[in-house]
Amino acid sequence: MSRKALPQPAREEIRVEAVLQALGEPVRLQIIRALAGAPDGIACGEIELPVTPSTRAHHLRILREAGVLTTHTEGTRRISSLRREDLDTLYPGLLTGILTARQ
Repeated sequence: MSRKALPQPAREEIRVEAVLQALGEPVRLQIIRALAGAPDGIACGEIELPVTPSTRAHHLRILREAGVLTTHTEGTRRISSLRREDLDTLYPGLLTGILTARQ
């Protein structure tokens, strides 16, 4: 099965401003909380969200372009996972703080 990564910033290109802006939306926080519990990633359509498929795709693209998550294709599926190691290296404690914050 062919596997192809979608465009995303390299670790050194990730900027805290973009990360914070991407995470400043409730649906996107829902996405990263779902991904936090899936170290191998989740197919985009399997994340339960109260939005349309096109809005879901938009939110996932914003998170990927900010460097919060990585997405690759496996056949016709898109699998997303958190870039935890990259974010923890660049901004220690940021992701943990966001994930453990009260909802």
